[in-house]
Amino acid sequence: MTLFPSRSLALSALISVACICTSSASAAPATQPSREAYTKFAMIHQGDAAAGKALFLQGQKIGCALCHTTDGKGGRAGPDLFAIGDKYGRDDLIEQVLFPSKTIAVGYSTTVIRTKSGDSFQGIIKESNAQTIGLMGSDGKLLHIALADIERQKTTDISLMPEGLEGAVTQQQFADLIAYLASLKAPQSTAAAEHGMPAEIPVLNPSVTLHQINSPENAFKHPVCFVPVPGLSDTFAVVEHETGTIWFYQKNSSGESRSVFLKTSKAVTGTRGLVGLVFHPKFADNRKYYVVRQTTDGGHFPSTLYQGTAAADLKTDSGEPLKQLMIFPGVTNANHGGGLAFGPDGYLYVGMGDSGPPGDSEGHGQDLGTLLSKMLRIDVDHADADKPYSIPADNPFVNKPGARPEIWAYGLREPWRFSFDDLTGDLWVGDVGQDLYEEIDIVRKGENYGWNVMEGFERYSNRYRREGETYVPPIFAYARKYGVANIGGFVYRANPKSSFYGAFIFGDYQKKVIFALTQKDRVLDKIRLIATSPQPIVSFGRDAAGAIYVVGYDGNIYKLDLDAGKME
Repeated sequence: MTLFPSRSLALSALISVACICTSSASAAPATQPSREAYTKFAMIHQGDAAAGKALFLQGQKIGCALCHTTDGKGGRAGPDLFAIGDKYGRDDLIEQVLFPSKTIAVGYSTTVIRTKSGDSFQGIIKESNAQTIGLMGSDGKLLHIALADIERQKTTDISLMPEGLEGAVTQQQFADLIAYLASLKAPQSTAAAEHGMPAEIPVLNPSVTLHQINSPENAFKHPVCFVPVPGLSDTFAVVEHETGTIWFYQKNSSGESRSVFLKTSKAVTGTRGLVGLVFHPKFADNRKYYVVRQTTDGGHFPSTLYQGTAAADLKTDSGEPLKQLMIFPGVTNANHGGGLAFGPDGYLYVGMGDSGPPGDSEGHGQDLGTLLSKMLRIDVDHADADKPYSIPADNPFVNKPGARPEIWAYGLREPWRFSFDDLTGDLWVGDVGQDLYEEIDIVRKGENYGWNVMEGFERYSNRYRREGETYVPPIFAYARKYGVANIGGFVYRANPKSSFYGAFIFGDYQKKVIFALTQKDRVLDKIRLIATSPQPIVSFGRDAAGAIYVVGYDGNIYKLDLDAGKME
């Protein structure tokens, strides 16, 4: 999800939590009601949305409008709040206003810069290139700082929005503000309707059942991948991104167990750490596997693709150093991708996000000269003279001047999870959106999926638009009413008699809903909301028989029963 949002992370994503700024909130006096009192009052009293809007726009009181837009355009120091009422309920909105650093929107972590002359600046990174960084503070002014002048740069897990809003407003005013935020909901998109997107997604009744497969004592700590291990029966690899641990989890009729396959490093916080894993199709013979790890290097957040080797029994890592294959620069701590899959052609596909800043202000999505915001395709079985992999000869941009030959497709914001249909070979991608829409794409050779010119079916920006360019629309796009970070899954092919046979199964991290989608010629045929996960969905898995599993970010793994029920 960057990648993906989480209450416990300072990004999400796969994913976008509002951090409402204040500019003049002062410390509460001893007689000021507590935050708990404000929370209870706002939950009980509905509030006046019109009064809340006036308070929001009042610059001298709390200054919300100094940092936030509400029209979907963004561009200020804080996230746009256009559809915040679709994204979150009252309890979430209350928490985010009162505890701004508990959850921080993807791409909106505060960066602190100290220059060689001794000056210090803090704000949100809005621009970044080879010469300068554009930093925006709560005053909305963009300050450009030359990289050559920077002595130290650090991105923190502290919100730019100060604490203490409750000291600046009464409980009634606070309830009014929450009522206004809750009222900010997106209207039905005309463009989405023209492409066949339903205003309401039908809900299956009864819903599909989820069966938890792990016992409570074998819960995981923030897992992000669940992958069957070739050559080992009833064995799955489970990746914990923050601890840097890959577990081998065994589950069969006689019970369950787990053991450490690899522990890469000391624990980290936030979205950094291990984010992707795939085993070579010939793992049982060559023992090769691949991981993506995202780290922090001062004010930068590179992601690295590594090749590892298992021990002869396949049950643990060999102990040999991981081999670096590719490194991807990261502008911010958001949208770093990390999805991995081998295609039916035997090549490795790597999904990389735009890495920020918010809105892809540097135009990575439309820039063929960078690996960011792309789907990549490489041959890991043959090395070139100058790199530890080679470029398939039929990659679409092999002979294009200025283009990276690794690119298979482009214009993707955050292809966090993707997979191939075993029957058709179609590459299905869940692309996490910016402010308004999440989208599902079938990605093909050389195509441009629009980011940041397009978001879903809507125009996002003209800054990097090129005349005559073809932007391939998604199969399906949904607004914030149904979630904020879509998680790509799999086409179900296990049971031809199932009504879900041939349907693409995917979900949303924040809303925890699970969808089933069918299409014809890359046009939506049918979409259904088939279940709700007990935990936030961060990934899907599939076993050797084709059954589909849900990875809950709070630590549990669930198997979907797609042989029962009907996709009507």
